[in-house]
Amino acid sequence: MSIALALTLSRIFLGPIFVIVYLYHQQLGISLQWLPTMLISLAGISELSDFFDGAVARKMNKVTELGKILDPMADSVFRLSVLLAFTQGIVQIPLLLVCVFFYRDTIISTLRTVCALRGFTLAARMSGKIKAVIQATIGFFIMILMIPYSTGHLDLASLQTISFYSVLVGAIYTTCSGIEYLIANRSYIMRALDLFRN
Repeated sequence: MSIALALTLSRIFLGPIFVIVYLYHQQLGISLQWLPTMLISLAGISELSDFFDGAVARKMNKVTELGKILDPMADSVFRLSVLLAFTQGIVQIPLLLVCVFFYRDTIISTLRTVCALRGFTLAARMSGKIKAVIQATIGFFIMILMIPYSTGHLDLASLQTISFYSVLVGAIYTTCSGIEYLIANRSYIMRALDLFRN
């Protein structure tokens, strides 16, 4: 296993850890005041591993088709874990909003895998990269909002309202980026699906 692949897989395992820390921080002995710091640290480690796995793969000439598929999948697993965690506990984001991110990432990942199996590599789109940045930013933004909440400088209603609208903006852009991705790659997708029918 290459270092780049190990870093990619680490993000998949960080997702459940984030959920556990957020939902069960009291049982783990983590106070509300320390919770945002812990969550930001986990998210920071994930984002750094995302940066370094690509850099290491390119430097060591270890860029593979498997890595191209697993890398965005690992990003989605962690970032969706963050948003799914925030549907519970303190933040209480509506689950339907998070489903927008889930369905978009699942559909695109499935199509990329299908096309890869048929010999077509669907390149990442700029809209998808912007979506990833927006999604990560929303997660960090909510975690930062939890800091004044944990110290009593922001009430719960304000935390939940601001979080809701930030995720709503992200969900709208995510929908648009998914549609743009499908349109831009429609010829490759149709070719791959035709091969399966044949």
